[in-house]
Amino acid sequence: MSLEFFMHKLGSDTGIVIVDHGSRRAEANAMLKRVAKLYAAETGVSNVCYAHMELAGPSIEQAIAQCIEAGAKTVVLSLFLLSPGRHSKEDIPRLAAEAEAHHEGVRVLVSAPMGVDEKLVVVLHNRVLETLEE
Repeated sequence: MSLEFFMHKLGSDTGIVIVDHGSRRAEANAMLKRVAKLYAAETGVSNVCYAHMELAGPSIEQAIAQCIEAGAKTVVLSLFLLSPGRHSKEDIPRLAAEAEAHHEGVRVLVSAPMGVDEKLVVVLHNRVLETLEE
């Protein structure tokens, strides 16, 4: 990714929580932790946490609290989900509103899911090439 892509720096009072569905498989949950570390390293954002919607911890509320403890006044729940569904349209916005109500003076926002983006085609094509090389 080009450096220009990450030129927009977030304020020190912004926290990011990368949210996936969660899994009963530990290796699947560990992947999100690696994604959060990579996001922080590549973007320079220091207040990055991760959470699972269900089935594993940390929970969304726990991750929001961690961001707030690190100084966030705005927390963005960045959805590591592909398509809009019940979790992205109902469950996660409800959890964000509940967290906002518990933390006076803090805004909790929810991003759109990843959806259709030309950058995802690069990832898909890389997986095709890797598969063919195996």
